[in-house]
Parts: sequence; structure tokens; C-alpha cells
Amino acid sequence: MTSPRTRFYLDKQNKKWAGVCAGIADYTGIDTTLVRLGFVASLFVIGPMAFAVYFIAAWMAPTKPAGLYEHNPVDQRFWQGVRANPTRTARDVRSRFRELDRRLADVEAYVTSSNHRLAREIEELR
Repeated sequence: MTSPRTRFYLDKQNKKWAGVCAGIADYTGIDTTLVRLGFVASLFVIGPMAFAVYFIAAWMAPTKPAGLYEHNPVDQRFWQGVRANPTRTARDVRSRFRELDRRLADVEAYVTSSNHRLAREIEELR
């Protein structure tokens, strides 16, 4: 079963006709205007077949749930990245955890090391 955030949905909130272009834009992270211009360009290339594909997508795709991203643009960009390239996203998350682990190790080494200068300054204050 796929996560509800990695599925394609019709975006009825930003729709012009049925929400297919807005759904594609939400799914891929591409600007809605560019997706709509791409659809118009496809009308010139493949003609009425573009309308058929559009209406089949509108008929088959479910409507986007209301609180899918809960108005959090960071969450939305993350899930768009997961849909675009799940492997890269997992690699980025692992990289961030490694960086965090490295930084925590640096802090731990600094705190637990014997800092002779600090010890001398404390002794001078006594």
C-alpha cells in the first residue's frame, strides 16, 4: 500500500477544469502554469488524444484529501521530492543524519575533553 502523500490526486482547490493539470503540478512540484502550457502544447502535437488522456485522468484519479500537507510548504516540498526521486531523498536524509551525528560527536568531544586552558582559568578565579 502506498503512502497517501506519494499518490497522484486531482487538485480541486487550484483547478481550472477538472484539476488534472493542478494535480500534476502538485505531484511533480512544477509550476501549475507550465503544466497548463504543456497541455496546450500537447493539443497541437497529439490533438484530440490529449483531451482523451485528460478526461481519463480526471475520471480515474481521486480528489486530493483536504489536509494532505496541513499547510506546511516544507512538508509539501519534501513529499514532492520523494515522488520525483525516492532514492535521492533517502540519500539526502541519510546524509543529514550523518552530518548531525558528526556535529554531535564534535560537541561531545569538546565537552568531554580535558580543556587545560579552561581548567586553568577556573583555578585562577578561585
